[in-house]
Amino acid sequence: MSEKDVVVIGGGPGGYVAAIHAAHLGAQVALIEKDRLGGTCLNWGCIPTKALVRSVEVLLEAKRANEFGIEIGSIKADLPRIMARKRGIVDRLVGGVEQLMKANKISVHRGTGRILSPRLVRVDDTEIATRRIIIATGSESAPLPIEGANLPGVLATDDILQLEELPESLVVIGGSHVGAEFASIFSALGTKTTIVKRRPLLLEPVDEEIGRRFAQGLSKQGIRVIIGAAVKAIKKEGALLKVVWDTPEGEQGVEGQAVLMATGRRPYSEGLGLSELGVKMERGAIEVNERLETAVEGVYAIGDVLGKHMLAHVASYEGEIAAENAMGGGRQADYRAVPTCVFTFPVVAGVGMTEKEAKEGDIPHKVSKFPFLACGRAVAMDETAGIVKMICHAESGKVLGLHVMGPHADDLIAEGALAVQLGATARDIAHTIHAHPTLPEAVHEAALGQLEGSIHFGRA
Repeated sequence: MSEKDVVVIGGGPGGYVAAIHAAHLGAQVALIEKDRLGGTCLNWGCIPTKALVRSVEVLLEAKRANEFGIEIGSIKADLPRIMARKRGIVDRLVGGVEQLMKANKISVHRGTGRILSPRLVRVDDTEIATRRIIIATGSESAPLPIEGANLPGVLATDDILQLEELPESLVVIGGSHVGAEFASIFSALGTKTTIVKRRPLLLEPVDEEIGRRFAQGLSKQGIRVIIGAAVKAIKKEGALLKVVWDTPEGEQGVEGQAVLMATGRRPYSEGLGLSELGVKMERGAIEVNERLETAVEGVYAIGDVLGKHMLAHVASYEGEIAAENAMGGGRQADYRAVPTCVFTFPVVAGVGMTEKEAKEGDIPHKVSKFPFLACGRAVAMDETAGIVKMICHAESGKVLGLHVMGPHADDLIAEGALAVQLGATARDIAHTIHAHPTLPEAVHEAALGQLEGSIHFGRA
């Protein structure tokens, strides 16, 4: 039996990146995956939802075409074709990952992996000897344990991505990023949508003010938000489903043709043999040190299975670190600049410290804001809803956080992430020439607001 340098268990955005990076470093690598390569993100999460978001963006722009001097005929969403396009995009990208495995000479084993020892992994009936192991098994949906959760029409996020017929009404339980995204998508497609949530919808860890502004704008999209509802059951009411909760005035509820359980995810680590191996766990999540190594030498873990930053881009980042350390490196994970993006309408994004965190930490800070209403490119695009909010250290001027709601916030946040990571100051950004007319000028103006003042927006 030939020995591998690294065996990676899990082929999601953490696992396949770890495998490729290890191969780049000269390792002989085996990757174990029980389903399709790409994991939740590529097959049932980030990519398919963004494909739907793009279809909805085109629909919304088409409906406003006349405002831009463009005349077009009847406009109608065709859900089967939208879903077919989504499947085509996913299949294309999964195929790309498969080709990358071949190009990097990574042996892919289909099946469920179990760690027999720090140097031996079994995949079904095959045993693979290895010098190092990287666990990247991801997460799974965490539905609420409530009565009626198994009724027909109650959907997990995987299920809603397979719909071929648009529901007339949808109740989203939970105001997570995923819940907000699906609510935005289906509301724009014409579904009467309601979000039911126990706590205020703020899209943490994005800045609280940005989250509050976003929540206030949901009613304009036709999305109803019910706060303070601790859902206790889902009941069948004729052809509809009714989501119910208790209040001081008695039981209340809201009806919908379909119900989406968007109540978060939990680490998936079953069947790996971790307790027998001696890997330390806490509530299903694997504990690791700064180098992403578990309590067992030579066994690393990355991504959602750590139960911390459950984001695809963090998993990929951790995959690179674990691969380097498995090959003898000593790189430590650094989470100062983890960007968060919520692909709603408008898009919301944030990185670094929030204003609330700065206040609670007694950190001397200054806040500046710049509205897209005063950004020439945003006005030309007629996408002026939202702001850029910058939080800097009051003494050093270092950028502590950047939070954006508005057009292409998901792209703009990269400048904030780089600033936080490199310890850049507002003056560094303000003294950098930003192309005109572009949306990043709004970040430039927010930086100027930390100094003498924004050019294109009056002082408060």
